[in-house]
Formats: sequence, structure tokens, C-alpha cells
Amino acid sequence: MNDRQNTIVCIFDTRSPRITALHIHEWIYENLRLPEKDVRMIQIDGPGRRVFIKLNTSEQTQTILQTTKSQLEFRHDNGELSIVQLELAGMGIRRIRVANLPPELPDRIIRETLSTYGDVTEISEETLSKAYRYPVPNGVRLAVTRLKKHILSHMTMAGNRVLISYEGQPPMCYEGNDIGHQYHECQRR
Repeated sequence: MNDRQNTIVCIFDTRSPRITALHIHEWIYENLRLPEKDVRMIQIDGPGRRVFIKLNTSEQTQTILQTTKSQLEFRHDNGELSIVQLELAGMGIRRIRVANLPPELPDRIIRETLSTYGDVTEISEETLSKAYRYPVPNGVRLAVTRLKKHILSHMTMAGNRVLISYEGQPPMCYEGNDIGHQYHECQRR
């Protein structure tokens, strides 16, 4: 998998004036207050007006996205103000496991529900191993999806409460669907 891990991408307005590397570093320090030991890499894509910030852990990236509400401002030397969007970089293609759906539910419903989280390219049924007497579908659907944002671990799909899991999924609380902690740690309990 060639996806970026533990990386935030800062997306600057393409119509804004160019920004120097020094200004970007100072902006990161002033707005995100990241200690040097937490920053593993800063990559500037000038033409794309994007800055990739690689951190040590996925928890750090989630904390930044939560505290900034995925948006910051950048004040240019000329006084112009730009809005900067913050997102997880390189979510990539994931095999999403959707459990607790009746077999009669059409794939179309899964595709429609998951489309807000990314582009679903394929849906199949997970089957039991041939080691079992009945190597038949086990009730889990696999949706190959190019993620744009993380999917809630619990949701309702066509009236059914389903469980969602995939590699790289951050911990999520099923009480309030908050990212970064699980139910047993939830302060809303």
C-alpha cells in the first residue's frame, strides 16, 4: 500500500498568492504548535498549493483535525486572508467490511450509503473457509472503496444497525460516533 500514513494535507486556495517555504513553516508553528520532535516531514507541493505534514502517530493527526475543525486561515504579506482546508492525506483504497446486513439487501444500498465516504468500486460477499462444511457467505459484505474520509464504525443502513471495519480505521465511539476514543472511554456515558 503506497498511501500516506499519519499525514495531514493542508490545501491552500489555488487563487491565492504564492507562499514561501519559510512562511509555511512559520504558519505551521504558529497555528498547529507542533513540537519539532512530532514532525517527521513537511513536503510542499507549490503548483498544487498543498502542504503535507507527516506526524508520528495517527492520534496526532486526528487531534489536529478535531481541534482545527479541518480549517485554518493564512494571512498573506499583502494582508489577504486565505482559508486552508486540512484533511487526512492518502486515505487510499480500503476493503471495507460491512457486517450485520441481511443477504437480501441489494449492493446498491451499500454503494449509496458509503458514497459519502468515498468511491465504491466493487462489492462482494465474504465467504467461510473451505475448512467448514458449508463454505457459504458469512453475512459480511466487502466494499472496495477509495476513501475520502473515515467511515463511522456503527451506522444504520436500510434500517439495519451495521458494523463497519477496515485497516487503518481510527478508534471510534459508538455512543456519539466521535473519532479518537472508544465507548469504554467515552465521557458521554
